[in-house]
Amino acid sequence: MKLLALAVVVAVVGAIEWPAEATDFANRLDPPSGRHLLGTDQLGRDVLARVLGGIRWTLGLGLGAVVVSLVVGVGVGLVTGWLDGTRARIVATLVQSVVDLVVAVPTLLVGLLVAAVLGPGLTPAVLAIVLLGWAPFARLAHRMTVAARTEGWVLAARSLGAGPGRILRVHVLPAIADPLRAAVTARFVGAMLTLAGLSFLGLGVQPPTPEWGAMLAEGRTFAFVAPWLVLAPAGAVVLVAGLVARVGRTRA
Repeated sequence: MKLLALAVVVAVVGAIEWPAEATDFANRLDPPSGRHLLGTDQLGRDVLARVLGGIRWTLGLGLGAVVVSLVVGVGVGLVTGWLDGTRARIVATLVQSVVDLVVAVPTLLVGLLVAAVLGPGLTPAVLAIVLLGWAPFARLAHRMTVAARTEGWVLAARSLGAGPGRILRVHVLPAIADPLRAAVTARFVGAMLTLAGLSFLGLGVQPPTPEWGAMLAEGRTFAFVAPWLVLAPAGAVVLVAGLVARVGRTRA
C-alpha cells in the first residue's frame, strides 16, 4: 500500500504545472526568502518550483522504468522457475546464467554506453534501467517459484487439475509478492540515482528540464555563491531515497 501511495503522489504532484521555467532576471540568485522559499537560480527561476517540477522526471521516469522491469523480470522468473524436465532445466539454467551476468553489470555503465550510441536524452537513461533492471526480479522470482513448486498447496492445486498459468497467477505470485515489493523499493532507489547521475553527467534529461541531476549539474557552477542551487536538488534526492528505502525495510 505504501508503494501504491508513493506512485499516486508521484502521479499527482508530477502532473501539476509548476512555474519551473518562469525566468526573472531582476531576481537572479536570490537567497531563500518568504517569496522564494528555496531561493532562485542563475536565471531567476524559483528553485522550489523546479524541485517540485522535477518529481515527474526523477521519480516518475524511475518508477515507470522499474514497473516495466518488474513485469518482465517476474514473468521470466516465474516461467523458468516452473519449468520441469531435463530440457526445461537446461533452458532455465541458461536463462539464470544470463540473469547473473546482467546483474553483475553496473547500470550507470550501460547508460553511458547507450548514450554513446543513441546520444544524450531520456531514451538512454530509461533504456539502461530497463535493460538491466529486470534481472534482479527474475532471479528472485525464479528462486521463490522453485521453492513454491514443491509446497503442499501447489501440489494440491495441480492434483485438482489447475494449469500452470492459473497456479502461477493465483497461488505462486501472491506468495512471493511481499519479497518482490521489498525488491521494488531497492530497485527504485537505484533507478532514481542512475537517472540523476546520467543527467548530472549531461547524458540524461537535458536542461532546462527541471530534473534533479540536471539541476545539480547547473548549480555546481554557483555552489559557493548560491549553495541552495546544489543543496535543494541534492536534499530532494537524499530525502526521497531515504523514504523509499525505509518503505523497503518495513516490507522486508
